[in-house]
Amino acid sequence: MAEASTKRRRSGGRAGNARRTDSLLPDQMPWNPPVNPDRPTEPLDADGVQAIHQGCLRILSELGIEFLNPEACKILKEAGCKVEGTNVKMDEDFVMEMLSHAPETFTLTPRNTDRRLTVGGKHMLFGNVSSPPNAWDMERGKRSGDFETYKEFLKLTQFFNCIHFAGGYPVEPIDVHASVRHLDCLYEKLVLTDKAVHAYSLGRERVEDVIEMTRIAGGLSHAEMDKSSHMYTNINSVSPLKHDFPMLEGAMICARRNQAVIVTPFTLAGAMAPVTMSGAVALSLAEGLAAIALLQYINPGCPVAIGTFTSNVDMKTGAPAFGTPEYIRATQMTGQMARFYKLPMRSSGVCAANVPDGQAMWETSNSLWASVQSGTNVVYHAAGWLEGGLIASPEKFIMDCEVLQHIQRYFEPATWATSEGDIGFDAIKEVGPDGHYFGCQHTQDRYETAFYQPMISDWSNFEAWDLNGGVWTAERAHKMYKAIINEFEAPSLDPAIKDELQAFVAKRKEEGGAPTDF
Repeated sequence: MAEASTKRRRSGGRAGNARRTDSLLPDQMPWNPPVNPDRPTEPLDADGVQAIHQGCLRILSELGIEFLNPEACKILKEAGCKVEGTNVKMDEDFVMEMLSHAPETFTLTPRNTDRRLTVGGKHMLFGNVSSPPNAWDMERGKRSGDFETYKEFLKLTQFFNCIHFAGGYPVEPIDVHASVRHLDCLYEKLVLTDKAVHAYSLGRERVEDVIEMTRIAGGLSHAEMDKSSHMYTNINSVSPLKHDFPMLEGAMICARRNQAVIVTPFTLAGAMAPVTMSGAVALSLAEGLAAIALLQYINPGCPVAIGTFTSNVDMKTGAPAFGTPEYIRATQMTGQMARFYKLPMRSSGVCAANVPDGQAMWETSNSLWASVQSGTNVVYHAAGWLEGGLIASPEKFIMDCEVLQHIQRYFEPATWATSEGDIGFDAIKEVGPDGHYFGCQHTQDRYETAFYQPMISDWSNFEAWDLNGGVWTAERAHKMYKAIINEFEAPSLDPAIKDELQAFVAKRKEEGGAPTDF
């Protein structure tokens, strides 16, 4: 790996300006979306892959999927599928032909083209927590999401180089009316970040507004916008066996305009899916592949990915559980099947813990390393997630970013290089059996970049830690979060583009924004 990739520097949140010497901001690894060099973990043998594949096809051909969108049903009927009301049955030939059109990799280009992302292959991308209705921090405790807190999380998203894309709302700003929330939220996202952005697939108006604002922010013509992906959406099935109207509508709009669509069934084994992992994975794949087949029929070759959110519930209480052994295996199995279907894959960094404690970190670490082992390409909720997705926490966000940097460092070829200099025979000879390596030239030449240096971990012994105030990890993260917010500077944006975005938002607000139920 190039020397620049191992040196630690700040970038992002202060638009590349030099850091004050009294700053509490962390040194961090540079922007460098990682490539996963490892062979994926594949629990299934060839017979197991075929068993899940055939189970998936039986679900699609014998049971069918409910498409609660008349346009989708009409399109699939024209495609030769068996449609009875909202139930759509697909045979193997149709499904596999549609999947053959889907690209194995695609690019996602935000307004800052230096932040262009490759989705698929061995590339691995991490995104911020998305969609919790509540926030929690050590100062204010748990509370409903609001617009100011939403913007704080965007600043964290922009600041950290290990966060590669800006997912949905990091916390739901319920103080902004739902009819115009997407306009205010996307405007701030395009101003406060320069990373790839997301549209909630909640009907035509919201998706089309996000596409247009993304086009404006990128300074693109309509033809340039529609030529390749500059934003993305994620749709969830309504497990078991359903896709709802607004998500399908938004996904079809994106597919026609070559904007990326990730299809992620939400299957909890024992509640919304069979209690067995193979059954839950088969159901999840059937729901996902059904929607992907629709999108590929509409626009063959449009960018898509298959997502997994297969975990289990606590059979004593019915509460969702995440980061469990079953979650890890389901993610690995889905990754194996995604490669079988030659599709990029999305998974998540999730936990069921309520505060940023030990449980939060071991469950999230299990989830993140399952993403590594499975060959995941896109990791949602990689930083900041608590309470099964009901809470976003800035302290947890920073603690998770430490884990993400561990993963990125683990991927760097320098950690397993085997050149003559890396083997270090001359250094071993120099030190011999009675010396140490601290002062030898081999160490002096390499010590600054030899090992990962943490942002938030404290490697001092107990006595030194205690003398320094005995500050626990979440407390250190809280101080760092405050420093990032206080010193944040937005990335550059052409004033004319900013004015055009403001004018578009004002116009759409005058028109009433998007329809709501209230």
